[in-house]
Amino acid sequence: MEVTDLLIRLLSAPSVTPDDAGLMEFVQEYLPGYEIIRLDEGGVKNLFMYRKFGEGEHLCFAGHVDVVPPGEGWRSDPFTPRIEKGVITARGAQDMKSGVAAFVEAMKRAERFNGTLSLLLTSDEEGDATYGTRIMLAHLRQIGLLPDYAIVAEPTCEERFGDAIKIGRRGSINGVIEKRGRQGHAAYPEKAVNPIHKVSQVLPHMAGVNLDEGDEFFAPSQFVITDIRAGMEVTNVTPGKLKMMFNVRNNTHTDLKDVEEFVHRYFSGMDYDLKLSQSAKPFVTDPDTRVVRVLDRAIAEVTGLAPKHSTAGGTSDARFFAEYGVKVVEFGVRNDTIHAPNERVPIDEVEGLYRVFRRVIEAF
Repeated sequence: MEVTDLLIRLLSAPSVTPDDAGLMEFVQEYLPGYEIIRLDEGGVKNLFMYRKFGEGEHLCFAGHVDVVPPGEGWRSDPFTPRIEKGVITARGAQDMKSGVAAFVEAMKRAERFNGTLSLLLTSDEEGDATYGTRIMLAHLRQIGLLPDYAIVAEPTCEERFGDAIKIGRRGSINGVIEKRGRQGHAAYPEKAVNPIHKVSQVLPHMAGVNLDEGDEFFAPSQFVITDIRAGMEVTNVTPGKLKMMFNVRNNTHTDLKDVEEFVHRYFSGMDYDLKLSQSAKPFVTDPDTRVVRVLDRAIAEVTGLAPKHSTAGGTSDARFFAEYGVKVVEFGVRNDTIHAPNERVPIDEVEGLYRVFRRVIEAF
């Protein structure tokens, strides 16, 4: 089977999170000669396959088989791949079954490797990720099989295939502020405490403000207000409470405590509650790390491009590898139609990604 045929097989499975639609069993059968570890929990399927070729270091390819719901606006069945003018259209074409097909096929054809070669697949990356890659890595640590390096085949390229890899990701801090006031009649503002008026005084100092200056790898951490609501949708009652939600995509210079102190600086003296949670922590892999250097060289050999090193975008399962000390990098096809109707990927990008991963395996 060629890599394009393999991708079409993967795309034909309606594996909406957390359903793997039988893909874990298919991959197990498709890769003979690899040891198998399954860890299924909470309705999530997780698969780890490895083969020890030699005594060298351990390289893991990682990804997810689950996809987001198709939604509306498709010109064809989202789980019946359509090929037209060298482009495949189906849900998951870019995010990220193209990446899975590329590294599975590269691993199938690997005849030698100076160390251990493995893959980690989950069906819970697009969801809460509670029972996915995170718990498999915890298990691998317990049994002494954590990889030294990992390549997550998320779609990373921007304008051209080969133009960008991700050597890190920003974290994500979510916050909810509840400002209490005193409800009253709009005609008697002196008898009420209007939380909207109070909060509006500090918004110019908070909304869109950078909490740090960033660095060579990261953009500044910005305080982004995502929702403000108060009142009963009437004009003659001042509200008794205001709720404001925000998000900070933080780099390594700003943490949870910094965000808490920032909020308190402007809400000090007000009657308010603050709830903070961190769904992802920031990380960066040194560009001089072996996995980055080998991947850079393989991309240049296949595409003729020197990829930029990026940390932009949202979160991915790479963050879980980083938490366990694994040197991780991400590389995949372009990401211009991910999660959109008529998601599509050019066949030449899929074949190029497969060739890059073959070269990485051969050169590592």
